[in-house]
Amino acid sequence: MKIRMQSGLPYVQVSLTHHNQHQTLDNVVLDTGSAGTIFSADAVLNIGLQLESDDIVREIRGVGGTEFVFSKYIDSLSLGKFELKDFEIEIGTMDYGFLIDGIVGINFLHRVGACIDLAHLEIY
Repeated sequence: MKIRMQSGLPYVQVSLTHHNQHQTLDNVVLDTGSAGTIFSADAVLNIGLQLESDDIVREIRGVGGTEFVFSKYIDSLSLGKFELKDFEIEIGTMDYGFLIDGIVGINFLHRVGACIDLAHLEIY
C-alpha cells in the first residue's frame, strides 16, 4: 500500500467496520511513536462510534500534550491488506491544528507485522 507524504507526515487510508457499518478514512497518520490507534470523534460518528454512558474516559499523553479519549472495540480495522478483527481503538477530539482523521499506532502495526519502506513510501 502506498504512503502519502503531506506536510512531512506519512498518511494512509484505513477502513473501519463497527456494527456492520463501514467507514473509509483518507487522512490517517502512520505513527510508530504512538502506542495506540486513535480516531477523531468527528470522523467516526456516522458509524455509531460515540461516547456512551458506560464508556470509560481517560487521559492520554503525547508529544503535543494531553487529551481525553474513550475506547471502543470495533469489528475490524483494515490498512491495505492488513486487517485486525475485534480491535480496540481510542476516540478523541484530535484538535491538533491540521487535518487528521486518525493515527495508526504501533499496537496495530506490530500485530500485523507491518514493514514501512520510507524510501519507496510503501507499507507491506
